[in-house]
Parts: sequence; structure tokens; C-alpha cells
Amino acid sequence: MASGQGTDDGPETTARVFLFLQGPSSPLFVEIARGLEAAGCRCIRINLNPGDWMFWHRRGTFNYRGGFPGWRDYVCRRIEEDKITDVILLGEERPYHQVAIEEARRRGAKINIVEMGYLRPDWVTLERDGMSSNSRFPVDPQHILQAAVGLPEPDWARRFSHSFLAEAAYDLLYNLPNAFLWFLYPGYQRHALYHPLVEYAGWLRRLPSGGRRAREADRTIESLIADGTCFFVYPLQLQTDYQLRSHSLFQQQQDAIRQIIRSFATHAAPDTHLVVKLHPLDNGLVDWKHYIDGVCASHAVSLRVHFIDGGDLEKLIAASRGMVTVNSTAALSALQADRPVKVLGAAIYDIEGLTDQKPLDLFWVHPAAPSADIRGAFLKLLAASIQVRGNFYSRAGARAAAAAIVDRLLARTVNLPEAYMDPPPRQKPVKIDIP
Repeated sequence: MASGQGTDDGPETTARVFLFLQGPSSPLFVEIARGLEAAGCRCIRINLNPGDWMFWHRRGTFNYRGGFPGWRDYVCRRIEEDKITDVILLGEERPYHQVAIEEARRRGAKINIVEMGYLRPDWVTLERDGMSSNSRFPVDPQHILQAAVGLPEPDWARRFSHSFLAEAAYDLLYNLPNAFLWFLYPGYQRHALYHPLVEYAGWLRRLPSGGRRAREADRTIESLIADGTCFFVYPLQLQTDYQLRSHSLFQQQQDAIRQIIRSFATHAAPDTHLVVKLHPLDNGLVDWKHYIDGVCASHAVSLRVHFIDGGDLEKLIAASRGMVTVNSTAALSALQADRPVKVLGAAIYDIEGLTDQKPLDLFWVHPAAPSADIRGAFLKLLAASIQVRGNFYSRAGARAAAAAIVDRLLARTVNLPEAYMDPPPRQKPVKIDIP
């Protein structure tokens, strides 16, 4: 059943108390708090580590320095004593956040998830209750078609941008205090797979060869296009990405790689190729080329699988026959380019008529392109209900996103119109062992 109105019997705006947990390494959460406070709401924040403190040390700050075993009691007490009505966070699958969400829901508080936009490049996601397999966004194509009637076409003109330098500076501002001032929050347990200094070492090692790798990728793409090669695209995700860790059936990315290449080797036509593209923010701690070369050799497809580190993804997609992915947001670019997409994990866009619902083994031979009507309706509803314009890392983009988020929170219109389904329409994938 769809809960299309989104209204509830909660307290008036002046009585609302917002609990902010971990957010992006960005001014965004503070900007949201300023807007909510200007409207008469109260905002508090629980910092879990020094990086959190760097981005929020204003009024309403609480610092939790204990261990994870004591977190449930602490956040439960905070929710009750401060009469929390709404929770705002980034990354609902983080262990601290999972506990806080459980306790907040027991007490009737609303959960609001902020993340980078499903639409790129200058959109931000604001979604009730969760994302991916936790998302309440509809999966019924007929519901989506009906809900999108009368909605405007999204404004695709880019309004905001940020530099890589700004993003890197914010990342350093968050992670370096965590690395060197950890003793200020001795009980904190990181959710990331790697220590930040180890990740930085990986990126620094990759920097000098970045130009060469990009040129090699461009040459590979140009050669495939010039030769008229039939190929599919497989964009790798980050090993640390919770889309992989929590919203797919794979234990790690290596499992997905083995399954996809084995299926490709067995079922794709002999003249079909596969281009595996490294994520642009990969830290280099796993030698993906070496690993993929080994898998390809074991299946005798080394000459038909191309690993690239860089290159123009949009150009690659446009020339491809389609995309296979676990649940990367890059798939939205493929769908917008009218290319077939096969999804192996849980994704908000994995909808009948939009993505190919056949088994992967059949996808290589008969990939199904997206329905133009369903794609158009999906994008309109997505943009209108759970996306706002802006970004994390530029002052103008963060302020624009914050203003739009504040408006939706105050008006209780998150996931409106008609994009909140009850019960949740998706299930979390069960992890399996991939041989």
C-alpha cells in the first residue's frame, strides 16, 4: 500500500527536535540545522570521533566517547531525554546508525537519510527510512507511471559544481583528526574497511601514473569503437561501498567479478567483449587488474575482457550494448542513454520495464532496453520526491541542498508525491558464497 500523503500525527513544527548523527565531510548538516533552528526547531548532534567534531562543534553538541557496547543505552537515553522527533544521518547501514535507527523507531521518531544524489552530478538524496534494499520508493511500474502524471521533466542543466581539491580537503579535514587524535574518542570503532592513512597511501601511490592510465583507457575505448566491437560495460564499485557490503548478495567485490566473468565466458557470443572500468575513487589497495586477469585466464576470455582505469564513461556507455552492475548509480547513466542494464544487487532503479529482469546468463545474448515511458516516469518521480538540487562540497551547492532539505523536512514532504510505500517493497539480499 502506498502512503502517498506523508502526513502524520506528530507534534507541531515548534516542538520538533532533530537528532543529527554522522553526515558527509561537508558543511551540509550544519547548514540544515541552521535552517531548522530558524524555523523554531531544536537540533542536537552526537559526535562519535574527532572528525565529527571538526564539522559540528556548535551548540547542541554531545560527544560520545564510550565503546560500541554502550552505544545503545547512550543513544536511547539521548532520544528519550531530548524528546527526539526526527533523525538525520548519512549511511544507515553503519553499525552505530543501525542501533540508533532501531531505538528511534521504537519511540516514533522519523528517519531521514541524506546521501549523494542518485542523479548526477549536482543532486542530493533525501529519503525516508533508507536507501537501496531499505528504500520505500515504489517498484510497481504502473504505480510509477500514474504517480508521475503531471510532474515536470527534471532540470538537467548543471547548477553547482565543486573541485576535486575541495572534496579532498574536506576528506582530509575529517580523517586526519581521526587518525592522529583518536585518543579523544577512545571507544570509537570505524565502519570503513581501511585505516584512512592506508587509503591515502594507496591514492598517493596512484597519482603519478594517473595521466598514463587515462590515456591508455581512452585508447582502448577508441579502438573498440573504431573496430565496431560489440561490448558490454561493467563498472566496478568501491570495495568499501555499503551498496556492495549491505545491499548485494556478494561478500566482497571479488565474488561479483567471478560470477560476472564466468557467466560472460559461458553465455556471451564469441565476438562479444566486456569492458571492466575501475571506479575513479578506487584507493588502489586491491590490484583489480591482476585479479581480473587471473579470473579471465581461468575462463579463457583474456582477449575479450578489457580492464580500463579512466576514460569517458558516458562515451563508453553510448557505444556499448549494455551494462551489467551490482548496483552502481552509473546504471542511471546507461538507462538515460537507452542502454539495457542488468542489476545483480538491490537498487532503487531495478524495476520491471526499466532494467532487464532476465537471469544474467540470458542478458548477454538478448539484453532488454528500458521502456521510454517507464524511464521518463521514474526519473520524474525520483527527482520530485527524493532528490534536491545541490552538492556536498561547494558552499553554494551545500546551501542550496540544505535549504531544499529544510523545506521538505518542515513540510513533511520527504518521499512525496506518492513515493513512500508501506510495507517496504524490497528485501535485503541474503549473502551467498560464490565459487
